[in-house]
Amino acid sequence: MPVDFKQLEYFVRTAELGSFTRASVELDVAQSALSRQVRQLEIELGRSLLIRNGRGVAPTEAGKRLLEHGRGILYQVARTREEIQAAGDALAGRVAVGLPPSFSKTLTVPLTRACRERLPQAALSITEGLSSALREALAIGRLDVALLYNPAPSPDIDSIPLLEEDFYFVTRRTGRPARRRIALRELALEPLVIPTRPNTIRLLVESALADHGLRPRIALEIDSVAAILDLVADGAGGAVLSIHSVMHGRHGARPSRAAARAALPYEAIPIVQPRLRSKLAMAVSAQRPATPTQQAVAGIIRDMVARLPGARLP
Repeated sequence: MPVDFKQLEYFVRTAELGSFTRASVELDVAQSALSRQVRQLEIELGRSLLIRNGRGVAPTEAGKRLLEHGRGILYQVARTREEIQAAGDALAGRVAVGLPPSFSKTLTVPLTRACRERLPQAALSITEGLSSALREALAIGRLDVALLYNPAPSPDIDSIPLLEEDFYFVTRRTGRPARRRIALRELALEPLVIPTRPNTIRLLVESALADHGLRPRIALEIDSVAAILDLVADGAGGAVLSIHSVMHGRHGARPSRAAARAALPYEAIPIVQPRLRSKLAMAVSAQRPATPTQQAVAGIIRDMVARLPGARLP
């Protein structure tokens, strides 16, 4: 049966806030009416969506799926309304952009500034996340444009390679002379602080080592670049990251690149024999046509990435 958008919004807000009481306050609707609308949605879908208990509510498995897609649906509805209202005027509407941690601090400020100058009537939303999470958000409509590492071919996603990056072995700075390079085979001997599957870095390392009949030695699994760098600095193990992650993942950019690297509590050692390299791509949905505003923002991002220090086109 067709789903009422108001019912969907009521469900999403209730599930996000974990409480009918809090959702009724945010939505400015009576709690009884809110509960009745969510229950009607459950009846129409033929599934229980929320588990009700004394502490509030939590989504069921069916509710988790609806919550994931419902957010994207509501975003698309709001965006469509904005586009229609702005029809015939200057480029306007909301554009949701997803950036990996390695580029978030590099691009967020200049991208925001450029959009304010060139697209003053557009609203920009930026989400930072690992490639796997950004890809999912792009597929369900919560993002319009995303930068992804090594996106797998998919009928849902269109991607354009932007640059190639070398990955480095990042280890704690000890004060002793650092190794000038590390062979890929030697990487298998090092305890690694690494993201969980299906993170792109994790899969890249595992695949490269598997080609040599080796497996990584996992010390800790952490899905946060900042936390990985903190743990490396604390001596928990080494990491495999791009130079952008090393420079911007925790401490931010500094005026002098060389001075910045020297001041960090860890050092980046090139991986060789062979090099460990990854491609960064710009991805958009293959299921939804991009608006002129989204295309303009994508063009700004593409130009900025091409001008990054050390950027190599694939």
